[in-house]
Amino acid sequence: MVLLPAAAQADDRPYCTDRPGIGTPACTMAPGQFSVELGLGDWTLNRDDTQRQDTFTVGDALVRYGIADHAEVQVGWGMLGFSRTHDRLSGEIDHRSGTGDVTLALRRNLANPDGSGLSVAVMPYVTLPTGREPIGAGDWGAGVLVPLSYELSDSWSLSATTEFDAAVDGDGNGRHFAFSETVGASVALSDKWSATAEYQVLADRDPEGHSVQHLSGLSLAWQPRDNLQFDVGANAGLDRDADDLEVYFGVSRRF
Repeated sequence: MVLLPAAAQADDRPYCTDRPGIGTPACTMAPGQFSVELGLGDWTLNRDDTQRQDTFTVGDALVRYGIADHAEVQVGWGMLGFSRTHDRLSGEIDHRSGTGDVTLALRRNLANPDGSGLSVAVMPYVTLPTGREPIGAGDWGAGVLVPLSYELSDSWSLSATTEFDAAVDGDGNGRHFAFSETVGASVALSDKWSATAEYQVLADRDPEGHSVQHLSGLSLAWQPRDNLQFDVGANAGLDRDADDLEVYFGVSRRF
């Protein structure tokens, strides 16, 4: 039996990105490897009887680094965001811009860090209030995610992400409890193309108003090379509390 060096084994790990989609993968980066994942553009639409709000973000960045065979650290930051709010009653239009908050996270995989078979992880995180409206939350937040994935075959896989949050209040001062569950199914269309369908339910106990939101999502990823991926996706709200529509695209690169 021939044992390969650890670096050679790490190079054989498939590139498992956080993008695209609503949920979070359970896989981790191999030790010493970086993943830089960038949202090139994101548009979100939210409408009700009194107003319409369009939000655009550019440069939603995530850097992941493998610190062990089963663990990685993450730093995320929304570089720039714009919002346009149209008051239907008065006709007034409000424009705002700002940067996003910084997110720090640790993902600890508990089974199969390459994402094969049954893969499970725990991921605590904290957000730092470095941004401002309409992108920044206005205060610090924290939470923990428990992502899980299971390969049904070489082509099909199922996933779930359970999340508990100390989410920032809507007024930007203080925190409240929020819970979400995301489930999805992915299919490999070819060696380079994959598609994912997802559903999420989010229970948010904001003091300004409790809500239960339902969201659906479809995304498509293309990996022309082992260390490079392009993606596009869309999410649609299934009730009045959720955003009506979100469309996004981005790129990911492993080093």
